[in-house]
Amino acid sequence: MNELRDLLGDLVADVDAVFLFSPNASFFEEFDDIDEEIVVVGPENTLDAEPFVELPIDFTDLEGRLRFGIEGALEQGIVDEGDEVLCVTEVLDGAENTLVRVQTNDFSPSGVYDMFVNSRADASVVRDVFEVAIELGKKGQKGKPVGALFVVGDAGKVMNKSRPLSYNPFEKSHVHVGDPIVNVMLKEFSRLDGAFVISDAGKIVSAYRYLEPSAEGVDIPKGLGARHMAAGAITRDTTATAIVLSESDGLVRAFKGGELVLEIDPEEY
Repeated sequence: MNELRDLLGDLVADVDAVFLFSPNASFFEEFDDIDEEIVVVGPENTLDAEPFVELPIDFTDLEGRLRFGIEGALEQGIVDEGDEVLCVTEVLDGAENTLVRVQTNDFSPSGVYDMFVNSRADASVVRDVFEVAIELGKKGQKGKPVGALFVVGDAGKVMNKSRPLSYNPFEKSHVHVGDPIVNVMLKEFSRLDGAFVISDAGKIVSAYRYLEPSAEGVDIPKGLGARHMAAGAITRDTTATAIVLSESDGLVRAFKGGELVLEIDPEEY
């Protein structure tokens, strides 16, 4: 930690803020004598720090962490476009620190922060669906890769822009994503065609839905298939968020406003 102190003098010179990613109490205290504003970014505000940016999922890549923290701070008005910030994050818990000095406009807006925090659906619901998709991506169905599509939020409009492919097993139920038993059910039903539709509050409205909005004008990366095209189209025409597990490459991708905003490799979680 003495080495970190020695580096700080030069690194914090002329910065507008210092971002600490998931610091423990002793690490946080090392910055008590820093005059610049300290912004804590993490999954929980265990330090009661202000200002604070909540990290909704555990971004394993450094760029993902920095991007979300900066987008969140910009959205909350903690920093401004063009501000110079120092980001301090532990690569390995208690073992190694990475210090990166960047400008807030070094990252073009991705929509990741908006997807979680300003989504019509509760942020916890979006996170729970991500966790189901990531777990399914790791294990598949009986050891075999599987694809799945989850549409979260604005369920009424999504239902109006889709049609059933089969009997809806959730039609008369009142189950919610996040319940361990329900998550097992989602994994089991994912082997069949169609999308899951989930309400803003996490209620599973339907399975086996064929999404019908036109894909005209939807621009997705080359190599992605029908599920991804449907995810882009439904999020362009509604306020929903779509989370797709790709059967071919095993990656989990999120779409918002018709655009791809996040890509995750389940094997890194």
